[in-house]
Amino acid sequence: MATPLEIFRLVAAEFAAVSDETVNVWLELTAPIVSRKRFGRVYNQALALLTAHRMKTAELVSAGQAGGEGALSELEAYKAAGVASYTSGGESVSFGSAALSGVVSPDADYAQTAYGTQYVALRNLYVIPIINSGEGVC
Repeated sequence: MATPLEIFRLVAAEFAAVSDETVNVWLELTAPIVSRKRFGRVYNQALALLTAHRMKTAELVSAGQAGGEGALSELEAYKAAGVASYTSGGESVSFGSAALSGVVSPDADYAQTAYGTQYVALRNLYVIPIINSGEGVC
């Protein structure tokens, strides 16, 4: 069975320049969020995908804030951070966000990256949500 780091390296090749030590810290920080019991045999894959998602969103936001070579524009950074609208000078731009309609999905953050959407797809296959029909409740 592949380790979370091995899976991360396979699915998130864009982070090849990031050291194993740094990726392992991110994996450790993400591990409490991913249930080993619920994901079972695909736990390592779920952990790697969610870690890649968290690293990507952190990278997008910090690159936009720091500026410099390869940094996102301020507009791109705000969009990556999930901001619903942005105004600069006399121009205003809105992003197709659920926040605009007043309905925010608990999974909206995951839609910001391909890793997040893959994590949600995997989670939907393996994690059964709790449903309470209200029957038998006193």
